[in-house]
Amino acid sequence: MRVRKSGRAPDAPEPWNEIVPGLWMGGHVHAGGTPAIVRDEFDVVLSLYRRDGHGPDAHVEHHCAPMPDGPLDPDQIAAVCRLADIAVEAVRDGRTVLARCHSGYNRSGLVTAQALIGMGYPVADAVFLIRYRRSRWALNNPLFVDYLESGLDVARLLTGLES
Repeated sequence: MRVRKSGRAPDAPEPWNEIVPGLWMGGHVHAGGTPAIVRDEFDVVLSLYRRDGHGPDAHVEHHCAPMPDGPLDPDQIAAVCRLADIAVEAVRDGRTVLARCHSGYNRSGLVTAQALIGMGYPVADAVFLIRYRRSRWALNNPLFVDYLESGLDVARLLTGLES
């Protein structure tokens, strides 16, 4: 595995990984910066980062909410909750879902963890599953883990107080 120029985390070996049946997590790049291009492998794609030419195909349900891999504002946290709800509903309907960001570690991890919580997983189990099935580097942004541990509704209220 090649370490990204930032020196923080290596690129994931796979473009995406299944966290629980029907719920996948990934990025726009993997293994040495190789592009991860989505075509029609998934029924629903949730993008927290967008790059032209990385799909999905036009007939695939696609929700895009670009956001930073850093502190989120209340609207961005609300978007995470909305995307997680979309993922839960789609998986319960037997559809496959991919949550993706640039590297497939933090922003996609936040949405995926919140979806798992919506499916009844405790926070610690959701974080463990993501790190076990995607990468030990997943959710390496401690702020995102704090958001999950506080609850995104609480995190949204608290970030609103800072403005």
